[in-house]
Amino acid sequence: MHDGGEAREADTDGDDDLRQHAPPGEDQEGDGQEGDGQEGDDRRGLLARLRKHRLLASAVGLALLAAAVPIVLVGAGDDTPCQKIPSSTRALVRDPAAATRALDPGDDLARLDAVRALLVHEHPCGDGGKVLGEVVDAGTRATGIENPHTPAQARSAFAVAAVLNDTELPDGMAPGVARMLAQYIVDQHRYGGSDKDAVRPAVPAELTTPDDEGWTTYGRFLAPDEAHADFEHTQPYSGIKADPEYLVAELAKDPQAFAILYAAERAWLAYYLERLDGQGRDPDYHPKPGKDRFETPDTYWVDSDLEHMADRVGALMRYRARYARDGAIPDVTAFDKTVRRYTRGVYLAHTAQVTTRPPMAGITGRPEGRVRGDLMDARHQLLRVVAFWATARKIPKARAAAMRQVIDDRYVRALWLTI
Repeated sequence: MHDGGEAREADTDGDDDLRQHAPPGEDQEGDGQEGDGQEGDDRRGLLARLRKHRLLASAVGLALLAAAVPIVLVGAGDDTPCQKIPSSTRALVRDPAAATRALDPGDDLARLDAVRALLVHEHPCGDGGKVLGEVVDAGTRATGIENPHTPAQARSAFAVAAVLNDTELPDGMAPGVARMLAQYIVDQHRYGGSDKDAVRPAVPAELTTPDDEGWTTYGRFLAPDEAHADFEHTQPYSGIKADPEYLVAELAKDPQAFAILYAAERAWLAYYLERLDGQGRDPDYHPKPGKDRFETPDTYWVDSDLEHMADRVGALMRYRARYARDGAIPDVTAFDKTVRRYTRGVYLAHTAQVTTRPPMAGITGRPEGRVRGDLMDARHQLLRVVAFWATARKIPKARAAAMRQVIDDRYVRALWLTI
């Protein structure tokens, strides 16, 4: 997702480029890069005291190594212990296939503890947090914007969300985790809570095929050969929960991660709109009357998806407001400036209907126009894209108004719920 774009300031004063955009193609640029709690506390306190007794510290250090306890270092002038990230972990950044193997928990999640041991560190030394984020990105990313996610990559995305659930990320890790969520933009949108009927962490492509009405629970406009992470999967009695909403809340504290997620949501909206027909409907969906003779409106799932998009963007903005209020974002002006620096621009839907079904990695590999107005006024940014698309495609006014109202209502609701 280009980390939300090249690291440059978006032009917020220029006019929007409303030229006709070509649909994303294979030649377009892809996504750029940029133990036990009590025992751990006791160990840190012990090491802090032992620093005053070097001979004793050396002896205890040898004993700890003999007991295979992970190495904990203390930085110069810093009393906070840090964990050194092994060279074997760093090597995974340069070997995506090996990173996927390291993060893949298996269909039965038997390796989830190994994934947790690899990724969860309270205070990595130096650039360790950034390295861990890059490992996440390398192991879950498709091999190119034209390629679908494999089952192993999708399982790895589930594992990352599961082990980082309810975990405070170390400095530098957030952008890499945000890139992962951006890569699975369709999958994280459909999360509604843990579901006992979701029987595996990733769903193979053949199980996501639309039924005879053109509907599938895994979303609209899916690539035919792509595996999907099922973040709703759980295991009885295990307590495993892979909640992408928690990650969004944690990631929103970091301006670069915020930019990545915000760009992905806006790109997903443009991608989605340009695949609708001239009536603002999913052209593949043809509902049949039920036994009670109730016919599902043919715009039902489109409106539901638009609600989810507005919810996600509203959530980002409500976290920004909350963190500015409670001090987690100490300077919201500086935060917004950094978000703009990592933002490519505005994503506009193509002015003719697009029929391709590319994989998720290609959703943000599309042309962008210059931002007009305040980038951080998300309501304006969303509604303006819809208005441009509706005008260009000559969508009936009543339908266009209904779509804008759906987005407006849910955005305001999502923003209000937390503020």
